[in-house]
Amino acid sequence: MSRKVVETVEALAVPILEKEGLELYDTEFTKEGKNWFLRVYIDRPQGKVDLDDCSRISERLSAELDEGNLISEGYFLEVSSPGIERSLKKEDHFTQAIGSRVLITTYKALDGKKSFEGELLEYSGGPDGKVILDIEGDSVEIPTDKIAKAKRVFVV
Repeated sequence: MSRKVVETVEALAVPILEKEGLELYDTEFTKEGKNWFLRVYIDRPQGKVDLDDCSRISERLSAELDEGNLISEGYFLEVSSPGIERSLKKEDHFTQAIGSRVLITTYKALDGKKSFEGELLEYSGGPDGKVILDIEGDSVEIPTDKIAKAKRVFVV
């Protein structure tokens, strides 16, 4: 059910965002406790997303969702920037993060570790996909099917 909601919301959101010079970064529809949350993360290809952008997109998207009565459950709509320490979920998220510091956690330990932080050197998708990190001068390869979570890390 949540995958269908995400696909529906993305189909509505993309044209709205394109008119504003924005792009869709990610969408989540998740239950937390008793409440459902629809989170839409937006980005600006050249520049930053501000509060006015989020508010404007939230109003327009909310109106479209209400008009179509597309989600049967009650939910809270949240529209925001993915932030500096943005999650990496899709192939283009990883490719855009090449050269950045990232934190990757794996489902199971690899060489006794489940957490890896370093510069993302390479990414390849597909069934035999992998990421290669530079961790303090050592090259570490992690198969993409072993990644539980990945995000950029803000470095001061």
